[in-house]
Amino acid sequence: MQRTAPPARTATDRVRRLLPGGLSTAVVRHAGTWRERARRAAAALARPETWRRGPVLTALAVLLGLLLLLHAHIPNRIGNAGSLVETFLPWFGAVVPLLLAGALWRRSPSAVAALLLPAVVWLNLFGGLLTDKSHPGADLTLVEHNVGAGNHDPAATARDLAASGADVLALVEVTAQALGTYEKQLAGAYPYHAVEGTVGVWSRLPLSDTRPVDAGMDYGPLAATKSAADKLPYNRALRTTVTTAHGPLAVYVAHLGSARVNPRTGFWTAQRDRGAQALAAAVAAEHNPHVVLLGDLNGSTDDRAFAGLTSQLRSAQTVAGKGFGFTWPAAFPVLRIDQILVRGVQPRSAWVLPRTGSDHRPVAAGVSW
Repeated sequence: MQRTAPPARTATDRVRRLLPGGLSTAVVRHAGTWRERARRAAAALARPETWRRGPVLTALAVLLGLLLLLHAHIPNRIGNAGSLVETFLPWFGAVVPLLLAGALWRRSPSAVAALLLPAVVWLNLFGGLLTDKSHPGADLTLVEHNVGAGNHDPAATARDLAASGADVLALVEVTAQALGTYEKQLAGAYPYHAVEGTVGVWSRLPLSDTRPVDAGMDYGPLAATKSAADKLPYNRALRTTVTTAHGPLAVYVAHLGSARVNPRTGFWTAQRDRGAQALAAAVAAEHNPHVVLLGDLNGSTDDRAFAGLTSQLRSAQTVAGKGFGFTWPAAFPVLRIDQILVRGVQPRSAWVLPRTGSDHRPVAAGVSW
């Protein structure tokens, strides 16, 4: 008698043999359901009408990606638009998950694919800021704080800053009325200090060669006719030398002009930009290879207006911090406009201190030689 060969076992038969009866049936049914869903999804993606869903979301995703990629080419001729975009550039990344939610709701594969462009560009620009790059072993701790002209408790602010452990403390927006309070409260921890106009530096280490720096606050034809004494009350930048165990350190403290957004002029930064240029020129002329700049620059270092400074100095937060280090407004910071920039020293750590009575938060950095 001729024997017939048994039928070949399928993957489903092998699963049934390996598992108990009820369980094997459930697994096979689940596998079949998953395969069926995958086949339906593949068939849906193959239909041209599927890729035509969500055209507006797709266009917005592409435009967002191009804005992030080409932000340096946005002109400043109209309303200083380029600088305005660069000031808030990190926040454009928040639009990506919003568009992704819309793309998933519309079931638009074209929008999801288009969102890869802004996501990749944003991560390339800012992804490195999300990791902790701090290291121990700093030789010197620096703190900068815009203490706020409207600060109702400068004594408490001074005590908080003294408790930070800073070796060099830079204060800006120090009013004539509050100066005595800061001098009194900080005298115990900082035996050396120098003040020029509304900016000052307090130090545990000796200071020398302190002088004002022109930050472009007083300009125009009449500015040249004014004496240094006349300009002093409006001075918002200084340069001093801190004597350290590793040699002299040139310290610049600055408070640049404000930036304003209004319907008529757009993003108004003329006074601030003049100050940034003046500071860049002063740093370029500095003979000391070891330089730090501490101050409220009223702008983000992503803003092209600070290219003259950022081409010479590095941001301590970018090199050795974690996150964006936003400082303003103090209640809910959305911008980092208070900066610690360095040249010739190595940032080891950078962080933002808790809020005080000011509308800014203090910033700190540890540096080493």
